[in-house]
Amino acid sequence: MKLLRPTLLSLAVLIGQPAMANDLPSLGDSSSGIVSPEQEYQLGRAWLSLLRGQVPQLSDPLLKDYLERSVYRLAETSQLQDRRLEFVLLRSPQLNAFAAPGGIIGVNGGLFIHAQTEAEYASVMAHELAHLSQRHFARGLEAQKRMQLPVMAAMLAGVVAAAAGAGDAGIAAIVSTQAAAIQAQRRFSRQNEQEADRIGILNLQRAGYDPRAMPDMFGRLMRQYRYDQKPPEFLLTHPVSESRIADTRNRAEQYPPGGVQDSLRYQLMRARVNLQFESTPGLSAKRFRAMLSEDESLDSARYGLALAQIRSAQLQEAASTLQPLLQKAPDEVAYNLAQVELDITANRMGEADRRIKQLLALYPGSYPVRQASIDLLVKQGRLQEAESELDKLVEARPRDPDVWYQVSEVRGLTGNILGLHQARAEFFALVGDYTQAIEQLDFAKRRASNFQMSARIDARQQQLAEEKRMIEDMLR
Repeated sequence: MKLLRPTLLSLAVLIGQPAMANDLPSLGDSSSGIVSPEQEYQLGRAWLSLLRGQVPQLSDPLLKDYLERSVYRLAETSQLQDRRLEFVLLRSPQLNAFAAPGGIIGVNGGLFIHAQTEAEYASVMAHELAHLSQRHFARGLEAQKRMQLPVMAAMLAGVVAAAAGAGDAGIAAIVSTQAAAIQAQRRFSRQNEQEADRIGILNLQRAGYDPRAMPDMFGRLMRQYRYDQKPPEFLLTHPVSESRIADTRNRAEQYPPGGVQDSLRYQLMRARVNLQFESTPGLSAKRFRAMLSEDESLDSARYGLALAQIRSAQLQEAASTLQPLLQKAPDEVAYNLAQVELDITANRMGEADRRIKQLLALYPGSYPVRQASIDLLVKQGRLQEAESELDKLVEARPRDPDVWYQVSEVRGLTGNILGLHQARAEFFALVGDYTQAIEQLDFAKRRASNFQMSARIDARQQQLAEEKRMIEDMLR
């Protein structure tokens, strides 16, 4: 425990908010004696639970599924040995992505807005995976090990305030605490960024993408924000210079031309993200119509328009907009789920049910399809079936707080009060509220019908209590 206490404090300093996530230095042999890969894994999960409890997230199953699948595709050709990855998709339109120890990958929704092609998006994620594969966090602990704990605790207060929305006040607290230490850390991180660029470009090419997307994105971002007084967080933690762009371009040019530049699936996800951050569906519809007036072949704009029309209750218009997309790609999950949403909104539950069954036959393991099926069962009042399907889904996604939240809601509706308290406990633990998690298990134990059930609940409660004590000790 004494080893882990300064470790998490250092972790909070280095990655306590997305804006600081990539001030992660590079690996050295001596650093492995400070924190092991398994400790990094535990620390990453602890930090993720704290982050989830403070920062709003996007709960869109299609977006979450795309993020997970795309990063696993990049991980397959990377040097990452421990591929127990976990993801968090933050509800922020700002450009940012980050990697945290233990396989934590974080993405702001704004990355999809700013990365104009799938290859640009993949270049950012390949860079973040390089931070993980090279265990840059461990070397950061080596560099920071002489920092006094009170100083680190003060810096932690600043980064938590910033992550929770205090903005400049939180950043000011960090800077005023120990400017010299931070400056030394940033100097170290420049080596880190160069290594992540180099390895990221290699893995981008290995995964089948055009490696030139990395310097292209860097160059466009530098031109776009050259004169901004407050550039996006990604550029604060990943400073882009002419020399860095030139270096990445020289490295990219060493590979033969070719590779994936873009995909329709990525552009569909961009349309979904844009809808999340538009003030009204009407404004989104206006923008998508403008895009279609310039290029009628933009299926992603047509898809975005259909979603905006559904959410504006323009159901006949939405049906007309969706029809050519479904005719062109009748098995596309995104189009079919949009049609399901339209049918449910129009109270055509039978049609929605038939389409969901067809999708489940085609994609039985698809998280978005399974989630849509459960949502439909709930709307139809088929709560026992929904609970059964949720039990299966939570086995596949045991660390997804969105799933556990719905499990608790549905168990409450079915009268499974014991199960409700157990599900609430798992949800609260995943968002860092261990006090409520342990309390929910107290409620569950009172309803246990036999000794075996009570013993299982008691064992889980002890696990959560130990996790709570560990985090409190590390943050004290």
